Amino acid sequence: MAKVVAINISQKKGEKKIPVEKAIFIENFGIEGDAHAGDWHRQVSLLAEESADKIRAAGMPEIKEGDFAENITTYGIEVSKLPIGTKLKIGETLQEVTQIGKECHQHCAIYHQVGDCVMPREGIFTKVLKGGVVAAGDPIEIVD
Repeated sequence: MAKVVAINISQKKGEKKIPVEKAIFIENFGIEGDAHAGDWHRQVSLLAEESADKIRAAGMPEIKEGDFAENITTYGIEVSKLPIGTKLKIGETLQEVTQIGKECHQHCAIYHQVGDCVMPREGIFTKVLKGGVVAAGDPIEIVD
């Protein structure tokens, strides 16, 4: 079963995100208190724990949830393989996949240490269609 491993937020862009037990997701805005929230298509970012494991295996075992600046760390779902337009029920929310990957303008510290970063290829972005609370451990379901 796919699930939420961690919810991560930051108050400023460009910072690693800090895990929180749960967060309020606001329709058409994103996560309350997160710097990336707003009226645009990249309200929430997701990265699979399995993707982070690749960087851990490449020589950075200390990588933690939020270190890639992802809002939701997932487990058991290949988020990078989901087509744009896929709807996900995550906790009380409904979110729609709006972008796969991103351009990395400035290589992060992870890239400089191991020569790679998975977020630009395997991270995804969603828009919040229905708000609510999401907590670590909540299930993630693909819905029609």
